[in-house]
Amino acid sequence: MSTFAGLPAHILLVHAIVVLVPLTTVLLIACAVWPAARSRVLWLAAGLAVLVVGLTPLTTEAGEWLQGKLGPAPAIQEHADLGNQMLYFVVPLPVAAALLIVVRLREQRGRPLGRAVLALVAVLVVAAGAAATVQTYRVGDSGSRAVWGGIADS
Repeated sequence: MSTFAGLPAHILLVHAIVVLVPLTTVLLIACAVWPAARSRVLWLAAGLAVLVVGLTPLTTEAGEWLQGKLGPAPAIQEHADLGNQMLYFVVPLPVAAALLIVVRLREQRGRPLGRAVLALVAVLVVAAGAAATVQTYRVGDSGSRAVWGGIADS
């Protein structure tokens, strides 16, 4: 899938990642700190986390195809290097969701986890989400500078 409706697929997939990673992060953090959110949106957040992990390699592959069409450029190479690291930053999202699912299942069975464990899970969820969101920003910023840098500077 190199193009879709005449547009490079990378452009479309990037926008999905840029929206879904922060959205997934917000939902996971809400589930970590707010029991009512856990009961309402945890499965949505977990599904989005898995979706993001699936979309990331597709986005990277589409970007590599586009890079081949554009030719060598230092700014594009920097963007590609950051993009190639992205999977390492999104894989913790479904892991964080799985931890929250364990918390939720324990609550449903009347065997809730202690406050210290809940706090640890919350810290891990925040760390995973923050890392994924910051890396999304870094990759997106380098990509937009590679494409629009010269125009915006004019």
